[in-house]
Amino acid sequence: MVKLGVLISGTGSNLKAVLDAIDQGRLAAEVAVVISNVPSAKGLEHARARGIPALVIDHKAFDGRAAFDASLVDTLRAHEVDWVVLAGFMRVITPVLLDAFPYRIVNIHPALLPSFPGMHAQKQAFEYGVRIAGCTVHLVDAGTDTGPILAQAAVPVFDSDDASTLSARILAEEHQLLPRVLQWIVEGRVDVERPLGGGRARVRVNVDSREILAASNVVLRTRGTSQDEGGG
Repeated sequence: MVKLGVLISGTGSNLKAVLDAIDQGRLAAEVAVVISNVPSAKGLEHARARGIPALVIDHKAFDGRAAFDASLVDTLRAHEVDWVVLAGFMRVITPVLLDAFPYRIVNIHPALLPSFPGMHAQKQAFEYGVRIAGCTVHLVDAGTDTGPILAQAAVPVFDSDDASTLSARILAEEHQLLPRVLQWIVEGRVDVERPLGGGRARVRVNVDSREILAASNVVLRTRGTSQDEGGG
């Protein structure tokens, strides 16, 4: 069985979505360890409630990002992790971690990349005035949210929205999309072609059009006037 190591920094709602998917038989994987860089992260309780090792590795205790990532790598390897999932992990990772799990680190980002990378993506999108927002699951590379995209889910932006309500709608889609894509990975349906001599990797996700539409929650409409008009 594929073993996941999940890194979090906060409430861990995406971690909970992954654990729920495992409990419900929608994701045939095992969360081998959950690690937070924040000692007070509430998301650790989701792991502890299921008897999963829930560890704190405080980045403040290390002299630089590389030393912190080296400790993460040691811990992930000790738990025999196959894939690393960044589920609200608020740290920029270094080549130390990237090289230890090449193209085996997955991130969930609350925007339709390549638009609005980095922090506060939902607020960025709302203030820009987009008509459609959403979230992206992608593989992690050395850039900021620049890795190969695996899947995206779209949500409408309503005139009645503010940044908070839009964020909540995007988060609901994150909870559906991340476990779905992880199951594709477990099934061996994500192929990564690494170019010789460097350069950008290419990814093929072997799913049919119905699965892509189910994952992407495509919304073909302009900005709505009320939340009742939202796409399903």
